[in-house]
Formats: sequence, C-alpha cells, structure tokens
Amino acid sequence: MRLSAVLFLVACMLCACSLNPPKSKHALLSGQVEAGMPAIDPTNAIYELPVREGLTYQDVTESLKSLALSINFVNPANFSITEHIKNRGIDPQGIKEVQSFCNLSLGTEIFLDHPEFLVFAPCRIAIYEKPDANRRMRLFIALARPTYDLSHIKQPTLRAQQAARDLETSLLSLINKASKGDF
Repeated sequence: MRLSAVLFLVACMLCACSLNPPKSKHALLSGQVEAGMPAIDPTNAIYELPVREGLTYQDVTESLKSLALSINFVNPANFSITEHIKNRGIDPQGIKEVQSFCNLSLGTEIFLDHPEFLVFAPCRIAIYEKPDANRRMRLFIALARPTYDLSHIKQPTLRAQQAARDLETSLLSLINKASKGDF
C-alpha cells in the first residue's frame, strides 16, 4: 500500500511539472506590448511589425524621430545599409536601414551595474523591405530587444532588469506607433 501511495505521489509531481514548465530567463525579462500588438516571443531577440500599407519609409522615419523626442530618446546615428550595398554595385532589394536610439536615464541604470552591456548600446531599430506572405515587397520595422540582450549578462541586477523592461516597453510602443505613422 505504501509503495502505491509513493508511486502515485511521484506520478502527480511529474504531471504537475509537465503542466507548469519553468519559464526561460528570456520570458522573465520581456517588456510589455500595447493592446493589439502581437505577443513577444521571449526566445527571439527581434520584435518585428509590418508597416501600415500606404506609409513610406520617409513617413516611418519622420514618425520615429518625432515620437522618440517626445519620450526623451535621442537618435544619435543612422546607418543606411541600402546605400552601402549600392556602392558595392549590388542590388539591395529594397530599403535596409538601422537607426539607433538612446535614453540615457534608463540606459544608465543598466550601465552602472553592468558596464559590459555597452556592447548592446545604443538600442537599434531597423526599417527594411522584404517579401510578405504574398511575396510582395513590404516595409517592416523591427527592434533588437534590450531585455533579450540583458539575458546574456551574467546575473543581471534587479535594477538593470527593471530598466531593460522599461526601455523595451518604451521602444515597443515607439515602433508600434511609427508602424502606423503616428506622431
């Protein structure tokens, strides 16, 4: 009787563990999306949104810069990969650009505890064209997720984790609004 009770208990524990697997360290660090946005894949370093049909690259860029200033982010650098590819005589197959954004108030919270996080700074947002599901070229905007980057730092402090979540949440909102052409 005791052996069957022990086996039953072990079986119950195994079932409970399989129903509630432990969360990955990536899931513990994710920022928050706004209502209507796709969920974050915690195992993916990239969060991507399609740009609303009819908006141009220029519309998205102007929206990004305007919105960024309104939430205390600066845009210290842009890298037009399209131009560099063209300069090498290669067809870039659409727009390809990386823009950097920085909020030193949030970034400092991470850098003070983990100076090595500077290798991921400043935050990067890409604007690019690629074929959609119907094989038509479409404009996309994507974020290199700061919380994913922080997951590669050994034993990040709680302060750094919170700052990375806040930073990512702000940037997710920024790309969501820019993908719609908001100002």
